[in-house]
Amino acid sequence: MSEARTPVRVEPERTSNLNDLFAARLATLGDKPFIEVKGADGAPWTPYTAREFHSEATAVAKGLVAMGIEPGQTVGIMSRTRYEWTLLDWACWAAGAVPVPLYETSSAKQVQWILSDSDVRLLVVESAEHAALVEGVRKKTPSLGRVLTIDDGAIATLIEAGRDVPDAEVERRRGLANIDDVATIIYTSGTTGRPKGAELTHENFYAITTNAVAEIDEIVGEPGSRTLLFMPLAHVFARFIEVLVVPAGAVLGHTPDTKTLLPDLAAFKPTFILSVPRVFEKVYNSSEQKAVAGGKGKIFHWAAATAIAYSRGLDADGGPKLGLKIQHKLADALVLKKIRAALGGQARWAISGGAALGERLGHFYRGVGLSVLEGYGLTETTAPTSVNLPRHTKIGTVGPPLPGCAIRVEPDGEILVQGPHVFRGYHNNAEATAEAFTDGWFRTGDLGSLDHDGFLRITGRKKELIVTAGGKNVAPAILEDRVRAHALVSQCVVVGDAQPFIAALITLDAEALPGWLSAQGKPAMEVSEALHDPAVLASIDKAVTRANKAVSRAESIRKFTILDSDFTVENGYLTPSLKVKRNVVLEDFASHVDALYSANGAADGAHA
Repeated sequence: MSEARTPVRVEPERTSNLNDLFAARLATLGDKPFIEVKGADGAPWTPYTAREFHSEATAVAKGLVAMGIEPGQTVGIMSRTRYEWTLLDWACWAAGAVPVPLYETSSAKQVQWILSDSDVRLLVVESAEHAALVEGVRKKTPSLGRVLTIDDGAIATLIEAGRDVPDAEVERRRGLANIDDVATIIYTSGTTGRPKGAELTHENFYAITTNAVAEIDEIVGEPGSRTLLFMPLAHVFARFIEVLVVPAGAVLGHTPDTKTLLPDLAAFKPTFILSVPRVFEKVYNSSEQKAVAGGKGKIFHWAAATAIAYSRGLDADGGPKLGLKIQHKLADALVLKKIRAALGGQARWAISGGAALGERLGHFYRGVGLSVLEGYGLTETTAPTSVNLPRHTKIGTVGPPLPGCAIRVEPDGEILVQGPHVFRGYHNNAEATAEAFTDGWFRTGDLGSLDHDGFLRITGRKKELIVTAGGKNVAPAILEDRVRAHALVSQCVVVGDAQPFIAALITLDAEALPGWLSAQGKPAMEVSEALHDPAVLASIDKAVTRANKAVSRAESIRKFTILDSDFTVENGYLTPSLKVKRNVVLEDFASHVDALYSANGAADGAHA
């Protein structure tokens, strides 16, 4: 068993809550920009000071009071990532309420469960479509009162309703919660089973954000620091950032649609970016495809290899050699600066979480000039437990624990976590809460190891560990991450439990396919045709072969099959945080898995 702990830097007063964090921002930077709001297409972003935002949040809080929301009661928010979500969050805390996020992609069954389990009294949704979905389950959510729609003036309705509520009532409510009270209930997106509501306290957010700011101040706290949120605010990572910018003094922006992400990044110009690995993979793959389509594929691949070599050289004694520095400068002028420009031109730092980024992409982006610091955390740990630091980064790890956090690795490899950022339990589920803890340590279900410097490396999920018929333990994430790095691959699910060898289900990226086909001089075709195309199969086979180099012979993928449809949030195979629902995939595609292990042969690298 190994353990790593970092001393706490900031410890909140027991009588404080998140409203005190915002009060401190008002006192120091009240008249400086806090949020910028996206206007109509092409219009400038509108800045709002902390004082202006505070005034509007207070007005919305009065509306919640007028509509009968009592301290401690729950208010649901179901929307894409936009300004109104952050406004509602802080208005709820001002009114002493507990906001409960719902993904806008949630099914009627999920919405009904979350609304009823958390006893939501008032719900704010984004669109008429969401409102209609909620009306369809209203009979099963007896506590639910009004449903307001953002696109139909929800914020104005709340402000108007609260005009006669005195300021003193909101000020009284702002001070009611203490550090141990619940700040929000976030329902796990759930790769298995019914979502569980993690009760996160004011201390969870207060402690982890203030200590994170103290640890990575040069990223989030420098004058002019700004970040653009595009991840779902129903996810704990985005909510963590929504709070972190307050003590950091940074400026926050929102964009609801990833289809406009690149132009929004160019307009907003963030200095740091928060994302999941899939976004970084897509940026790399789309840049590669554009270069290949423009006849500059060789230059791009040379520049990418140079960026990776340069980044690796930064970790060597004496740094990169002179010749490599010269090559890197040329690569930057020809290719790399264009990638920086695509991310807004000012971003020097990015924090990646949710899954492994992989060493190749980590070194590539650092060579581009964007240092991607991998971190690790869960809903139950209020997002990050550990993160690589600007002054001490080990690419391929998820860094050391943040201040106040402790990590322990059990003999079987399971990661256990302890600290003020760990949730207090699952809502209405004492049995699941008891199962989640051992002697005060939260059992993450993830597998990993700690090195001599206390840096954590993630190797997989305990529940996802595959044991072959030969008794070999295989962590699928290592192979899946490497196969997914191929421009044509959208998702990869490694299989082989109780089977004689490891195999994989692979899906193609429909967005990347046209560019790849064009670069290969091939005619356009649908995914249904491409999965049978010899050139496509050969290219995927090479990707599998490359991935196999990272593991032993017994762990390598021996056969694979390409599915005719992708895994998406909409079709139920991905969680909203873009994790594959492995159990659902294995159940629905059982016949494809069976075919991989049929008696018709198991040749290495064969496509079934």
